[in-house]
Amino acid sequence: MKALILAGGRGKRLGEITEDVNKCMLSLQDRPVLEYNLDRAVELDVDEIVLVVGYRAEDIINRYGISYEDTRIRYVIQWERRGLVHAIETSRNALEGEDFFLLLGDEVLINSRHREMLRAFEDEGVFAMCGILHQPERAKIGRTYTVLTDESGRVFRLIEKPKKPLSDLQGTGHCIFRNEIFSYIERTPIHPERGEKELPDLIQCAVDDGRLVRVFDICDAYTNINSEEDLLEAKRLLEDVREA
Repeated sequence: MKALILAGGRGKRLGEITEDVNKCMLSLQDRPVLEYNLDRAVELDVDEIVLVVGYRAEDIINRYGISYEDTRIRYVIQWERRGLVHAIETSRNALEGEDFFLLLGDEVLINSRHREMLRAFEDEGVFAMCGILHQPERAKIGRTYTVLTDESGRVFRLIEKPKKPLSDLQGTGHCIFRNEIFSYIERTPIHPERGEKELPDLIQCAVDDGRLVRVFDICDAYTNINSEEDLLEAKRLLEDVREA
């Protein structure tokens, strides 16, 4: 098992804030956002962290070098920023056929349960597992994706950025995959509005092929940082934890 962390984007919606910094390196409580996810990867006791970088890659490489908390880092450069699925695709050789825990370097999860999720993945023998949370504010689900499950908890539908979510399950970018997920990238459709392949559509291809995909309640609160509003929300969430 390896950890795959995606940290290649600038975050254009953040405007001048990321003009000279990768959005994953923005500071939250005097630490880059990326480090919160590096910490989770280390806790998983993985063989290696594969870190996909792109925008201002040198800043990340110079800061962390070849290891983080004694866990080896291997860098993959995404020369073209063509979305999340493309970033995963660039890591194929570096993962060396191993299953992997995907983490997004611009996400903040509160009271996360990554180790418990990995244990469930191994015990249940699933093809993929999506980290979700029960989101009381359904409008926020429109920032990521939602999932629909049957009575057994098996995923049968994933919907990217739904305008009217059909459930309170908000998907995160923290997912676990068998390495065979790469066989579904070629058949994943390009989103007509964004012009790139989306993570939920990749997983949907596996679901439609009869692969067993389940969800795991990975955290109590969450945000992904794509705008200044998201950044402020992340700071507020971390402050609430510190004050609790």
